[in-house]
Amino acid sequence: MTTSTASSRPEIQAREIKLVRPRSTSADAASAGAWNTDAVLALFELPFNDLMFRAQQVHREHFDANAVQRSTLLSIKTGGCSEDCGYCSQAKRYQTGLESEELMAIGEVVDKARIAKENGASRFCMGAAWRGPKDRDLEPVLEMVRQVKSLGLETCVTLGMLREGQAAKLADAGLDYYNHNLDTAAEMYDSIISTHSQADRFDTIDKVRDAGIHVCSGGIVGMGESRRGRAALISQLASMTPPPESVPINNLVRVEGTPLADTPPLDIFEFVRTIAAARITMPTSYVRLSAGRREMSEEAQAMCFLAGANSIFYGDKLLTTGNPDVTGDEALMAKLGIKSV
Repeated sequence: MTTSTASSRPEIQAREIKLVRPRSTSADAASAGAWNTDAVLALFELPFNDLMFRAQQVHREHFDANAVQRSTLLSIKTGGCSEDCGYCSQAKRYQTGLESEELMAIGEVVDKARIAKENGASRFCMGAAWRGPKDRDLEPVLEMVRQVKSLGLETCVTLGMLREGQAAKLADAGLDYYNHNLDTAAEMYDSIISTHSQADRFDTIDKVRDAGIHVCSGGIVGMGESRRGRAALISQLASMTPPPESVPINNLVRVEGTPLADTPPLDIFEFVRTIAAARITMPTSYVRLSAGRREMSEEAQAMCFLAGANSIFYGDKLLTTGNPDVTGDEALMAKLGIKSV
């Protein structure tokens, strides 16, 4: 992918293509009744009130409808990434004004985790801008996981693609979740990222699952994909065996200097439909209202919770982009009568 293709991305239409799917989206899942793209698209095309009603029914069967899990996300190594993800401020090939930083000291990370817990977070997520960690990179991260977990927090990391044996080391350190998003549907993937394939992402997800770590995997919408493209993404996630335990749904944050900076914003009702489709197709997963929440009104966020979102990132920053401040979140949750878990 090059920046010269950016202007054409908003007009990209997702198309059906035949794939040899990795194990996480195997034919066994489809034969067991997993959601295909057409079935998910049919959800998107329901009248809005009908879709919301169905999502609420599913949500209440499996979760407390007035409880939201809070996670805090910290960038432990910022910028300088060699990948070319078209949405990302941390890719070193784009001029976004972001300065690269070295891996944070273990004590500083633990201090941030302690503050997050005091502010009501139950999960602490640590992200590093790597294509994938070298073994020497992984060692201090393992100690971060151990010490953060000792605070009584769930732990999550997102470190890029994992090598053989690395997931097992993370599991031994006590890691609860590994985040590795699919980003977008397979048929659009190569127009967003060219430096690795979606199959590479599934390979890491399989390593994580085999190591006994919970999977956190979702995607980004509003990157110029069609409604069918959004349905295809949800289908891929829901067809994993099992689906991810945590599913972050991100609304593209348009970062100046990235190829997707000028992408038209997604209609908020379409975003809410995506949340509802994720809830219905992955009934026991936590569906996280993730990036882009700062740009949403309180009313839009309330609709997302009504559609089945029951997890948020909590704190003033998501890696390098902004997030609603803690005071604002507390006020919104009080208005809605939502408690944290």
